Amino acid sequence: MREMVEKYETVLVVGGEGEKCREVAEGYGFRDVITPGDIIKDNEATTPFRKLTPEERANSKKRNFGETKIDAIFVFADSRDWAGDIQIMLDLAMSKGGYIGTISETFDEGPPIYFSHNDIVWSAAHDNVRLGMGALRKMVEMLFKDLTKGKEFETIAFGKPQIGTFQFATRLLQQWRKDEHRINAPPETVYFVGDTPESDIRGTNQFNEKSKNDWYSILVRTGVFQEGTEPAYRPRITVDTVLDAVNHGIKREFNKKMNTAKSALALNSFGLKNLSLNGEPLNGDAKVGMKTPILEVSESTTPEAV
Repeated sequence: MREMVEKYETVLVVGGEGEKCREVAEGYGFRDVITPGDIIKDNEATTPFRKLTPEERANSKKRNFGETKIDAIFVFADSRDWAGDIQIMLDLAMSKGGYIGTISETFDEGPPIYFSHNDIVWSAAHDNVRLGMGALRKMVEMLFKDLTKGKEFETIAFGKPQIGTFQFATRLLQQWRKDEHRINAPPETVYFVGDTPESDIRGTNQFNEKSKNDWYSILVRTGVFQEGTEPAYRPRITVDTVLDAVNHGIKREFNKKMNTAKSALALNSFGLKNLSLNGEPLNGDAKVGMKTPILEVSESTTPEAV
């Protein structure tokens, strides 16, 4: 979403507690950020069953929404009031050019709606999984179709398993390596740890098929994973905790380095056995008066370096 700062001027941010999402959006660089509280403060009839608390009223900004064009809607975090937020998002989706209170005749003039992820459920303290942002997205699309008598409305979801999220992560990793280590390339292997097969593992595996580097999917049993079931999307390995995933990655990388070092040492040994000087093989006993050739072994392949 941060990459869309230059594309949209005035945006509505939805979700989260208090003013957190507004602050995050402004931190990303968005120049004019509106919240549902701002819209309700301007016209309390917008959400008949939601009344602003004194704190919300104090934080919400007063403005004339009859003259305010909203260019895009971003659902940054899970909604704390589904009914009110859905009402406002639908009002704008059916609006004429993003102006609250207007109705489009064709229902295709409203601002786009972006969701930060598409997980329908997530694992919380409850014994059963809880509804997530993906469920909110489905409700918005379904209600829009019902209200407009069959008109389709396609929202956009970031996050996993959308390929764009992994492409963005790759760009960030490459930039970080360039800034910190002067290496202008993404890591050869990225260990992606997740607890949801339908989003984390699915997205990682799909991106790995297209990416130039290796994206290694690891599923942890601490989320929506249920023991004894076969995940819809198979990870490269399943572990108990995130720490186990980190240790697995470290061990795997160490083994890769050791195998590379062993191969290099084997090649060097082969070269020593087949060296000759003036047609005489050097197999351990150098003749008196003869100079022993010096082999240059790169530092990265010596046992000490390993």
